[in-house]
Amino acid sequence: MLADTDAGNVVTAAQAGASWGYRLLPLVLLLIPTLYVVQELTVRLGIGTGKGHGELIRERFGAGWACLSMLGLAAAVIGSLVTEFTGVAGVGELYGVPRRLTLPLAAVFLLAILASRSYRRVERIALAVGLFELAFFAVLWVAHPSLGTVVRQASDLPLGNAGFLYLGAAVIGAVFNPWMVFYQQSAVADKGLRAADRAMARLDTALGAVLTQLLTGAVLAAAAATLMHGEVPVRLDSIGEISRSLSPILGRGAGRFVFSAGVLGASLVTAIVASLALAWGVGEVAGYRRALEGRPFAGGVFFAVYAAAVVGAAGLCGVVPDLVRLNIAAQVLNGFLLPLVFGVLVALAARAPPAEGRLRGWYLGLVILVCAVVCSAGIVGGIAGWPQ
Repeated sequence: MLADTDAGNVVTAAQAGASWGYRLLPLVLLLIPTLYVVQELTVRLGIGTGKGHGELIRERFGAGWACLSMLGLAAAVIGSLVTEFTGVAGVGELYGVPRRLTLPLAAVFLLAILASRSYRRVERIALAVGLFELAFFAVLWVAHPSLGTVVRQASDLPLGNAGFLYLGAAVIGAVFNPWMVFYQQSAVADKGLRAADRAMARLDTALGAVLTQLLTGAVLAAAAATLMHGEVPVRLDSIGEISRSLSPILGRGAGRFVFSAGVLGASLVTAIVASLALAWGVGEVAGYRRALEGRPFAGGVFFAVYAAAVVGAAGLCGVVPDLVRLNIAAQVLNGFLLPLVFGVLVALAARAPPAEGRLRGWYLGLVILVCAVVCSAGIVGGIAGWPQ
C-alpha cells in the first residue's frame, strides 16, 4: 500500500489540490472502502488457492485471458515506471541536477537492486524507503487547511467541467493499479498464508488502504491550502514547482528535504513493488512460478523485459518536457485498464476459492456494483478530459 502512494499519486494529488482545492478530497477518502474490498479479494484468492493471480487466470480462463491480463499488467508497470522516473527527475531538478544524470543513475540503481535476486533484501529496502512518505503528514500539519473552506468546496463539485472529470479519473487510476492485484495475491500465496491467517491479513490490508489514502489526502489538502489562490486553478509545470510552493511552510531547506524524501521514497518503493508484480506475473503466466518462489528475479527472460522497460521509461522521461502532464496521463491509463482488472478479479473470487471463501450472495452484487461505478467514473472522466 505504501507503493500505491507513488510519485504519480503525489503529483496527481498536488495538481488536484492546486486546480480544484479540496473538491476532490471526498473522492480520495470515499475510495478507501473500495480499495480495501478489491485488495481483500486478492487475500481470499491467495489463501484459498495458494496460487498467484496470473497462474489462477491461466488455470481458470485459459492462456488467452492470461496473456491479455499480462499485457495490461505490463502497460501498468511501464506507466508506473514512467511516473517514478518523473519523480526522480523532478527532485533532481529541484537541486539543480539535470535529467541526463539523475535518470541513468536511477535506472542503474533499480537494476542493481533487482540484480541482487533476493526478495527478502528488496522487501526490506522497500519498507525502509517507503516510510519517508510519512513526511507528507508533516506537510499537511503545518499547512493548516481551513475546515470551513474544506466543507464548502467539498460540497461544490463542478461535474460538468471536463478538466475536473479528467483529474477525477487520474485520482481513480492512481489508487487502483493493476500491478497491486498481482502483487498482493502472489505475496500472500508465496508466504504460504492459511485460513487461520485470514483475519490478520484482512487487518493488514485495511490498515494499508487507510494509510495510503490518508497520505494522498494529505498531499491534496496541503496543495489546496498553499497553491490555490481564491478560485483560480493553478497549472503545475514541474515537481520542483510543487516543492517550492510547499517549502515555505516548513522552511526552505527543511521543506525541500522533506518533500524530496517523500517523493524519492514513494518512487523507489513503487518501482520495486511493480517490478515484483511483473516478475511474479510473467512467471505465473509462463508456467514457472514455482521456480521463482523466494527468488522472483531469477528468471532471465523477466530481467531482460524489465531492463528494457526501465531503460524505455527513463528515456521517455528524458525527452518529454512536461513531467506533470505525463504523470497524470499515466494515471488515467490505469483507469482505462480497470474493467479488465476488476472483471477478472471478481470472476475468480466467485469461482476459484473453496466454497466458504467464495464471493457470493448480496456481497457479490455489492462488489460488482461498486466496481462498475468506479470503472465508469474512471472511463467517463478520462474520455471527457482527453487530451488535457
